[in-house]
Amino acid sequence: MTSSKTETPAGVGTHTWLILGKAYKVLASVSKRSIESMGYAVTDFSLMEALLHKGPLPINTLGKHVFLTSGSITAAVDRVEKEGLVERKNHPKDRRVVEVHLTETGLILIRQAYKEHRADMDQALSGMTVEEMEQMQTLLKKAGKQAAGGRE
Repeated sequence: MTSSKTETPAGVGTHTWLILGKAYKVLASVSKRSIESMGYAVTDFSLMEALLHKGPLPINTLGKHVFLTSGSITAAVDRVEKEGLVERKNHPKDRRVVEVHLTETGLILIRQAYKEHRADMDQALSGMTVEEMEQMQTLLKKAGKQAAGGRE
């Protein structure tokens, strides 16, 4: 058996996938618990976090960022809009496009919630060094790209 990148011993991919799946389930549970402890639904937090980091987005683009269908993202935006945390506005250059923006209240709340969530996730991964986490990020991106057939 060689250490060639094209040859993988039988079963290594499957075993890696199982380990990744187990780690994902545990970390997803920590993330959900963190978000829900602040009184947010995961979907609502995710869409506000996307707006915090990406800025205003068309509703269909926002849905893609948080992995929601068009119907689900519309319902989520409606829900968060009723709470006064986001608002819909016409795009300044194309009135056919409606963007979702954080309100001032929404911005204040998601900044604090994200800070707390980030601390919870950092704690969950505190057994790893920064270098190990960076290496894991690189490897996971590589695996995802490979699995997608070289596309991102």
